[in-house]
Amino acid sequence: MKLAISSHDGKFDTPISDRFGRCRQFVFVETETGNWQAKLNPASVTRGGAGAQVVQFLADNGVEATISGRYGPTALTALEAAGIQAYIATSGTPASLSEKFLANELAQVNTAKD
Repeated sequence: MKLAISSHDGKFDTPISDRFGRCRQFVFVETETGNWQAKLNPASVTRGGAGAQVVQFLADNGVEATISGRYGPTALTALEAAGIQAYIATSGTPASLSEKFLANELAQVNTAKD
């Protein structure tokens, strides 16, 4: 499964970003292999509609689930439409959160958090 985790700096061992649509980068993790890579979020500097734009970016990259600190209502609607699962984490690194994801220790998000 391909997982996308919101990030400030695209590193595997630094704290995640609590922002979904406007995070600077995403860390993409292949859960079967543990391989990861960072990609800049093209929606981070848009004037409006970042949530929907970032979901399109994630879908284009084959993402099946995402982890972030919070999601807006537009992003959650777009994630649901794209069939991408959303999980919440208030802290952690992509390394630790990918392990928690695999252990089913993260809560899935069904409503937007401001």
